[in-house]
Amino acid sequence: MSYVRAGSFGLTARGKTYELVAGSVMTGYPGDEFLCTHDHHACGDECLSFQLRPELVHTIDDSVHVWRTGAVAPLPQLMVLGELAQAAADGYCDLGLDEVGMLFAARFAQLVSGREPTAARTRPIDRRRAVEVAVWIDARADEPLSLEDASAQASLSPFHFLRVFAKVLGVTPHQYLVRARLRRATRMLVEDTRPVTDVALATGFADISNFVRTFRRAAGVSPLRFRQAARGERNFLQETRR
Repeated sequence: MSYVRAGSFGLTARGKTYELVAGSVMTGYPGDEFLCTHDHHACGDECLSFQLRPELVHTIDDSVHVWRTGAVAPLPQLMVLGELAQAAADGYCDLGLDEVGMLFAARFAQLVSGREPTAARTRPIDRRRAVEVAVWIDARADEPLSLEDASAQASLSPFHFLRVFAKVLGVTPHQYLVRARLRRATRMLVEDTRPVTDVALATGFADISNFVRTFRRAAGVSPLRFRQAARGERNFLQETRR
């Protein structure tokens, strides 16, 4: 699946021709040939692509015709998720890119099939699974955990696990992971003397710029400024109110 973010593309697939502009979505099904062109010579053609595993596709919607649609015109429901996915890829939100990709694919399938989304069940066993995996994530927050790692702990498919976890706990698994890392980083900034870069790496943030952006969104100030405030600079509270 590809979401067009800028410019325009031509698409030929299964004997049909489409014009894709910003906000359009294209799909490619295994075994089907397709050709993308740039006939309009638009500047800055850009798209965000997702590769979905067969088992995930069947979990979301097992109707082959949904995934062989070819192209869909710009739809606000998909444009919002497409831009959110790009923000996740760039580290500007605390959702996981794989999580947003699943939501994008599920919303696409719902719109194409015309079916209304079904509510995730929250059986007692699923609620217990969600809590147990949250505890598991918290204990390993400094490790490079993926949605598949977490869903395997619950013995659920990634898509089903994502819906159940969010329904039960009110946050996605990646959001919970990021917030667990923030809790650890906050304590380290206050109690430790290691440089901010070392704090980021020690708490599971692989990229220092992503850590700084994430911490600033949560605290209103940079990690360094937060550390200085924790050591007695009183104008910190004024800065957080701006």
